Formats: sequence, C-alpha cells, structure tokens
Amino acid sequence: MTVARFAFTTALALAAMPLAAQQTDAEGPYLWLEEIKGERALEQVEQWNAETEAVLTKAPEYPIAQAWAKQILDDDRQIAMPDAVYGDRVLNLWRDADNPRGLWRTASLDSYLSGEPEWRTLIDVDALGEQEGESWVWHGANCLAPEYIRCLISLSPGGTDADTVREFDITTGAFVRDGFTLPAAKSNVAWYNENTLFVGTDEGDGSLTESGYPRFVKLWQRGTPFAQAKLVAQGEASDVSVNGFSVLDGDTRWHLVNRSPSFFTNELSLVRDDGSTVALPLPDDATFEDVLDGKLIALLNSPLGEAPAGSLVAWSLADIAAGRTPSPSMVLNPSESQAIEEVASSDSKLWVKLLDDVSGKLIELTPFADGWTERAIDLPGNSTLSLAATATNSDMAFVTVEGMLTPPTLYAVGQNGAPRVVASEPAQFDASKFEVEQRFATSKDGTKVPYYLVRPNDAEGPLATLIHAYGGFRAAQTPKYLTAEPYRSGPLGLFWLEEGNSYVLANIRGGGEYGPRWHEEALREKRQNAFDDFHAVAEDLIAADLAKPQAIGISGRSNGGALVGALANQRPDLYAAVISGSPLDDMWRFNKLLAGASWMGEYGNPDVPEDWAFMREWSPYQNLKAAEGYPATFYYLSTLDDRVHPGHARKMAAKHEALGQTVYYHEYREGGHSVGADHAEDAKRAALLLAFLNRELLGEGQDTETAVASAPAAP
Repeated sequence: MTVARFAFTTALALAAMPLAAQQTDAEGPYLWLEEIKGERALEQVEQWNAETEAVLTKAPEYPIAQAWAKQILDDDRQIAMPDAVYGDRVLNLWRDADNPRGLWRTASLDSYLSGEPEWRTLIDVDALGEQEGESWVWHGANCLAPEYIRCLISLSPGGTDADTVREFDITTGAFVRDGFTLPAAKSNVAWYNENTLFVGTDEGDGSLTESGYPRFVKLWQRGTPFAQAKLVAQGEASDVSVNGFSVLDGDTRWHLVNRSPSFFTNELSLVRDDGSTVALPLPDDATFEDVLDGKLIALLNSPLGEAPAGSLVAWSLADIAAGRTPSPSMVLNPSESQAIEEVASSDSKLWVKLLDDVSGKLIELTPFADGWTERAIDLPGNSTLSLAATATNSDMAFVTVEGMLTPPTLYAVGQNGAPRVVASEPAQFDASKFEVEQRFATSKDGTKVPYYLVRPNDAEGPLATLIHAYGGFRAAQTPKYLTAEPYRSGPLGLFWLEEGNSYVLANIRGGGEYGPRWHEEALREKRQNAFDDFHAVAEDLIAADLAKPQAIGISGRSNGGALVGALANQRPDLYAAVISGSPLDDMWRFNKLLAGASWMGEYGNPDVPEDWAFMREWSPYQNLKAAEGYPATFYYLSTLDDRVHPGHARKMAAKHEALGQTVYYHEYREGGHSVGADHAEDAKRAALLLAFLNRELLGEGQDTETAVASAPAAP
C-alpha cells in the first residue's frame, strides 16, 4: 500500500521515455523542489511529512520506541568523552534531557582520570541560544597552544555546515570583548599565533570555489579590519578548498597551508615567518596526518618508491624549511589485511589505530634517530576502537573500545603501562539474547566482502533482515554498540533485533576497511563493484538460509543514500524496503548543488561525456522507473543540510509518486547534514523507521506489537 495514490497513466508515460529524455524533460516538473526554502517546495515537504506521520505514528510500537530511544540517548550514565585534552585540562560537550544542545565544560585531568571529574561549565549552548534568539548547534572549539586559554568557538545556526566563529577565554569563561569574530559561513579558521589567524571565508563574488568553500587564505591581525588581512595562498575556482593551519611540535610552531584541487588531492606548503611559502614534497594524493619530533607524517594512498600504498611515512621539516628535499622514511607498513584508520600524536608518541579484517588495534610508535619503536597496546580484541583524544603535554591517549553487544569503555593508555579504565557505559539491553558473527560473501568478481550479522541467539531459519552500508570516500564502517546502529538512526538496529529480526553491517568496497585499494576498487567507473558487493551480501544471507527473501531492508545515508538508490533500481526483486538518509540521487546535477562539486573525484564529472557514460548507468534519479514490486522507500533529511542538497530526496519522492510507488518522507527543518539537531528528533526518527520496517517487511496489518512494545525500561 502506498502512503498516497497517484495516476497510473503518468507512471506509464514516464516509463516509456528513453533515458536521455528522462534526464532532461522528466527533471523539469521537479526542479522547483530544489528551491530549498521556496514556499511551494516547503508546502510539499509539509504535506509529505504529515502523510508519513499520519501512517507511522499510529503503529502500536511507535510511542514505545520513541520513548525508549529518547531514554537511551539522554542517559546521564553515558561517558563524558574527552573532546580534547589540553595540558592538565579535559574539555567535553555534554548533552542530556536537560541540555539537548549541550554544556561545553572543563575538568582537571587528574579528576577526570579518577572517574569523578569536577566539571566547570564554560558555555551553556541552550541558554546562549535562548539569550541570543538563535538555534545554536555546537560545532567545536579550536584552542591556542600551548596555553589553551583562548579558543575559537564554532556555532552553527540550526546545524548547517556554515558556522559563526567567536573568540572565547577559558579563564574568564566568557567571549572576548572585541575579540576575533566571523559571521556564519563555511569558513576555514585557525590560529597562526595569539594575535593572528589563518582565515578563509566568504568575501563575496569570486572568494569561494565552485564547491562553496574558501578559495583564499589570509593572515588577519588582531585589532585590524579583515579587509586589511594579508593574502598568503589562493586556489582556483575549480578547487575544493584552501586552508591554513598551525601545528605545535615541542617548542616549534609549524605553519602550513593546504590547497585541495580535488577531494582526494592536496598541495601542502610551509609558511615562513615572512609569509612566503615552500612546497612540501608529499605526493598529491597523500593524506597529512600529524607532525612529531620535526617530522611531517603522512599516509600514502599510492606507492612511493619502496613504500607501498597504505603505509605511513615521514619527512624532515627542518630539511624542507632549509630548502633541501629529504627522502621519506618508513613509519609503519600495515599487512595486507590491515588498514591505518586514525593517527594522532601526544607529547613524544604517535598513536595509530589500525583495522585488521575490520577489527581495531592500537599501536604506540616512538621516534628515535634512525626509525620508530613499535608497541602494540593490549586492548580487547574483535572490537571497534576509536581514538577519542591524545594529551598534548603528556604521552597519553584516550581510546574507546566497543562492539555490537558490548557498550563502550574508555581507556587511558600511556607511560608504557597497561591501559586503565576511565569510564564505561552501562548495558542498555540484555546482550545474552543475541549473537554476532563476521561472515564473508563472494562478490561478482570473486572479491571476499566481510559483513557482520547479528541475530537472536535462539533463532532458526531465515529472518527479516536490515542491511546497512556506506561504500565510499575511504570511510570504513566499523561495528558500534547497537544503540547507535545504523548510523544516524539511533537504536533502530537494537529495536529491530528485539523484535526477533536480524541486522547486518556490510563492509563493501568504496570504504577504507582494507586501505586505499578497497576505496579505489569502487571509485568512479568502478562503482558497480560496491553495488555488486552489497548484492552479494544479500544473496549470501539468502543462500545460507539466514535472510528471508522478500523481507530484506537496506539502509544508507549521504553517499550511502546514493548506494541504496542504485541498489533498489538494479535489484527491486531482492529488496523490499529502503531507508535513504540525506541522499545523493541526481548525479546529473549533483555537482551544481551546494558542495556537490567537491565530490567529483569520487563519482566523476557529469559534464564530461566520458564520465557521464558510466555515471548514468547507476544514477538513482535517472534510473528510477516503473518496476513490479519496487521496494517501499523512506527518505529522511534536513531542510538546512547545506552539504547534500535536499532537492535530491525531494525530487526522488516526487518521481516515486508519479510512478505510483510507495514512498515515505520526513524532512526535519533543522539539523544540517547530520539531520538531528537534538536527541528528541533522533528518537522520533528511530521510531518512525522502526514502524516503516515493520509495515513494509513484516506486512501491513500484521501485529507488530512485539518485543519493542513490551521491552523493559533500560537498566
């Protein structure tokens, strides 16, 4: 059953059009939906929202799931994560039921390590928003080393990528009168020294790239108008962005600027004291990671001499500053099954988080005259690790360890001692009811594709199954505690399992699970490999009698939204429901909408005929057509998403309607690309999606008041 019924004659007319006509003529009726705040467009959005809520909020499980999700998300027993550890001070943004937008606060490192931090609130984001009449969303703080007293605070109106920037003094707990300030824009701002900033911002015509990011980097002196700021670097209009930043390495502050001609290429330069620059010898596709002991450390994404792709290498910055061209030295070379995912330095150590067949490992590296000593940190295996922070003035790293059935635990690691537990989240469900298995499917070209399967441990035979994936931009998908699976859907995965179904996280190509090769094998004209990998996972589940045919749902957001749109078009026989969050869909126009031009390195340039030839083969919007049994689709997104244009999802919904296909739609008015600006919206989304899956995978009219509706309160 569709949420609304539409004219079948229109569907036939569209289906009969050749693809070339659809990519032009068929877009015409829906281009008005690209007017983000257009009156007609927002009226349509409100109508879709109302229709979706009218159907799904009536489900008996909806109010229970919404309340339980809110309780989980607001639980005040969550870990107060160290957003940064500066000297003897820990900084944290805390969100709960009473503080939905957050308290930015600080505690001494000693009290934090004791497990009983003594917090001092610096900024109450909710109170500040109420005082100033703005819907502020916290976007971080950049504090000036080595004192870390003056900070640049980024606040977003409603959650957009565009931030306001204001200078704040941690000692006084107040914004600096007549301090540095910048209005809302997609700015690149960083400290140069205590009285100077690197700034790239929107200065009007010609100051932004075609991707919508700063094209110039300037040095702005305190107490002078920005119009007098000195230009130090500039890029081309076709670039993604240009930015400047500083790194404190011992007593030396290195100043750098980076030009990004594409999403995956960079040109780094040192900035001398006189403002002149000297190019760094990194390959343009290498990724800058950090600076330690006078060495610039980068991750190679293609081979360099004897150093293979995926390895970590270093160059002497002193040699470069002196005009010499040093050869790179090896820092760490992972094995074939491993990938370097996170790198961060502390006072004299380099911390590297590896993936090994998608399980996390932490390595401590110490520089010496001729190389690096390596120490593997003894942390629980078969887990997901995340580097939360490193301490600037001591050799300590904070790392979280979790699994789908294991809640996060925060460890402090350092001083050559054993990891110590700082805090642990309480269990939110009875993990003994479920089991997790890592399996490998065989893709069309023979590639082994890992995936994680979670099922009730007493289940027999095939189950209704939800599969989530991303598959792009080198971003690995690692299994997190089920209260946060799938990403941006809150505890949806947990609720789905509690009802007796199964959940899958698929590690398809396009991500970084096995280093650069895993990404490159689904890049541009090779993108079909990612789709084939996903299809292979679904088919492997069916062949093993684990997934129920005609009861498989698929989920993805952002790039994952493009993924699930293509999957549904290619195999409407294989999937019965689609969850598409903040999606890219119209690949014919994506580079003309908001930040879309910055992603042409990933997908291709549709304005180049040779590129469009392979992009049109899978572009979700252009390939959407009438098909028997086409899966029901739920789109969720934000009006204020200034990264992925809401027009993608809007036009897809309109085209589904015209084709008489089942479509659900929920566009939140705030939240930006992350969609939820607070836990209340996140909880609502989890409940709506659960009701959608129950309706479309378990059957309309079926009694879905099962485990979630009778679930006990979280412990």
